[in-house]
Amino acid sequence: MAAGLLPDRYPQGDFFLCDILGASPKDDLASMEHPLFSLSTRPDLRVLDYTHNGAEIRVTPSVRGLATIHDKDILIYCISQLVAALNAGRTVSRHLTLRAHDLLVATNRDTSGDAYRRLIEAFERLAGTRITTNITTGEIETTRGFGLIEAWEIRRATKAGRMISVAVTLSDWLYRAVLARSVLTLSRDYFRLRKPLERRVYELARKHCGRQPEWVVSMAVLHKKSGAASPLRVFRKMIRDMIAADHLPDYHLHEGEGDLLVVRPRRVVAAGAGALALTSLPPLSSACIERARSLAPGHDIHALEARWRAHWHDTGRKRLRSPEAAFLGWLGKQMG
Repeated sequence: MAAGLLPDRYPQGDFFLCDILGASPKDDLASMEHPLFSLSTRPDLRVLDYTHNGAEIRVTPSVRGLATIHDKDILIYCISQLVAALNAGRTVSRHLTLRAHDLLVATNRDTSGDAYRRLIEAFERLAGTRITTNITTGEIETTRGFGLIEAWEIRRATKAGRMISVAVTLSDWLYRAVLARSVLTLSRDYFRLRKPLERRVYELARKHCGRQPEWVVSMAVLHKKSGAASPLRVFRKMIRDMIAADHLPDYHLHEGEGDLLVVRPRRVVAAGAGALALTSLPPLSSACIERARSLAPGHDIHALEARWRAHWHDTGRKRLRSPEAAFLGWLGKQMG
């Protein structure tokens, strides 16, 4: 799998040795679910419209173009730092000041002089891209607009040209998502994925499959969720190339009959029959997952589900009249 990834530029770097910088990469659930970032490697000046389950989202670019999925690395890093600070009991704010070097190393970017120019361009796209969405509560529909970030600043030594620090003010929308723990942990190898579509498919796999036995989605729905600009037939070919390459972190892709994509966690594929004991309980329904979210707000429900399945296995795999009731009961005790 690793052969298809970008090289790990800092396998033993100080990023991994420092506690606060060793924060696991975190991504917010909303931007994992909805296609807010461009997958183009060229300036993308399209206005994107997306409708899903009654939610309408419009993404409007600035003259610099839409924020790209590689620009999103900056937001992932900021979210990761905030979550690490919350976990450590520190006071947080949506105004962050970061070491520029740490940001570049954490996202597997080079630290050359050209990195300064690319970072500025990324900040300009993030600040210029505007999101407009509607939220209906009761009989009232509210439409609001916001940027991905509100402000940014890079301090640079004038003589050496070296970046010193980066200051970012996150949007209130993103900051509230972090406070609500509406985030999921990503593989560090996410930053080593070369192609924008690979990153987007990994996000969707992480969001929808998580640690469940599998996630099945039609190519048409995946095409819509990905935000890819290519026609469906071209998109389908790109997914087949991705299946053949088989280097997506954590997940194995398989094309199913009826124009479907099947996503399975690699630990299940690798373990073969031995993993069936952990996954022989039926998948939880979406209603059960939503109930679990209300019992454990801010927690990774799929990670908790995996712990419950492992507990069920380790305690004798006794027959359950209602696996979903058993899971919710176990979850209630964990949160009690």
